[in-house]
Amino acid sequence: MEKREDLRSMLQYLPLVVQSSSLVWPPSLEQELQTMSAGPSESMVNSGEALALRITVMRKSLSLSASDLAPYASQGYALFFDEKISREESAKFFGVVAPALFGLLLKLPSMLEMHYQKADYGLDGVMSGLRLLGPQEAGIVLLSQELIAAILACSFFCLFPEVDRRLKNLQGINFDELFSFLYTRQYMKQESKVRCIVHYFERICQCIPKGFVSFERKVVQLGHNPHYVSYPEADYWAKSITPLCSVEVHTTGVIEDQLGEALEVEFADEYFGGLTLRHGCLQEEIRFMMNPELIAGMLFLPRMDKNEAIEIVGAERFTLYTGFGSSFEFSGDNVDNKELDSYMRRRTRVVAIDAMPRPGRRQYKADGLLREVNKAFTGYLHQCKHHLPSSASPSQGSECSERWCMDDHGEKKIGVATGNWGCGVFGGDPEVKIMLQWLAISQSGRPFMSYYTFGLQALQNVNQVGELWSKLVEYSTERFSRRTKLGFFSWLTTSFSATN
Repeated sequence: MEKREDLRSMLQYLPLVVQSSSLVWPPSLEQELQTMSAGPSESMVNSGEALALRITVMRKSLSLSASDLAPYASQGYALFFDEKISREESAKFFGVVAPALFGLLLKLPSMLEMHYQKADYGLDGVMSGLRLLGPQEAGIVLLSQELIAAILACSFFCLFPEVDRRLKNLQGINFDELFSFLYTRQYMKQESKVRCIVHYFERICQCIPKGFVSFERKVVQLGHNPHYVSYPEADYWAKSITPLCSVEVHTTGVIEDQLGEALEVEFADEYFGGLTLRHGCLQEEIRFMMNPELIAGMLFLPRMDKNEAIEIVGAERFTLYTGFGSSFEFSGDNVDNKELDSYMRRRTRVVAIDAMPRPGRRQYKADGLLREVNKAFTGYLHQCKHHLPSSASPSQGSECSERWCMDDHGEKKIGVATGNWGCGVFGGDPEVKIMLQWLAISQSGRPFMSYYTFGLQALQNVNQVGELWSKLVEYSTERFSRRTKLGFFSWLTTSFSATN
């Protein structure tokens, strides 16, 4: 077992050890888990304060220092379970949910061993085992929902070692900061985030889901490679004669509620998950609260580079919510009725792409436009079967093996549901950003774009990718040099009026 390269890449980030070629808990911690799984009558853990003390004890069994946890994390656990929720809810958690979670943790070593055994043949020989998917390393990790539940239980009880995670550009995976911010700021949004997590645990303890979730690191090669799609230059976009795809405009609703099957864009931070496990509560963090299984990817997916994106298929939605940012609020249970594909994944496709933060005038320069359109292109491209159309030479097409393909041969019908990516706190120009997305969606061969916000009437005279790209470059040059202050839509309307 310890000779496996995939496992070896993860061992230092896991709380388990290898003993006689098997994964095991350290004996002292296994005894703690046994006691905790027996319930409060044996463990005497029936409050948030008692749980926080037991977390410290368990971490000592793993030789993890309590000083590595965020300040006031213990007070946060006590505040939530002893004051923020009702006595009945607290009793249910400590009497039913927590023992079940500790029982799940006892099974983690055997679950991981089974996972690695199946990873050798589960995807027709393609490596799918849990491993560090490092920078420029395209690949897929396929995890069962049960294994993800155990991973998140480890996070909840802060059992993951923090050693060297930042050196590998990995985010923290324990939930200590989530509870620390609950205590220090006591915002309703932070309480609601914790409620979403606790609700997820309540659900999976009632019935362990039997499906799977895949996490794919998508990479568009920076250098020329005859077997893969290469990172496009500006000339590629300018010469493209690919028709622009159809656009559906939605003035109400949100991306995750779209009824069809589409790539649902997650407005990501370069560090997957953003501030999910801290104090953030914007589009990315809210998505992770609705679909907590996404959090598992933070364990093994380092920071994204400009030519990388992350696609997740199968994450189940467990909660409903209202509001956004400071007004975010947990509003109850959600039953996810999405169908399963042949790999037992829910037909929910989330693609994480990170925009340039606070780009200012740089977003109107050629390198800024190219960075953003290529980032979106990386996320929307289906590399298994895609051949670069129009201006691309045959050698630029993707000849990726059919073994990579997990799409049930229905990818041609999958469009993109998106909105104001890279805007808001990121500071992007929403009119420019949506045009860049339209270019990328069309060029990647997707059939439609579902856009959740304002109308696009000014675009009725533009038909091809290259034509729209040229207009964007012309506008951005004028905007950068301050020759115009108009938004892109108004400028485009004026531009067409002047030529008629």
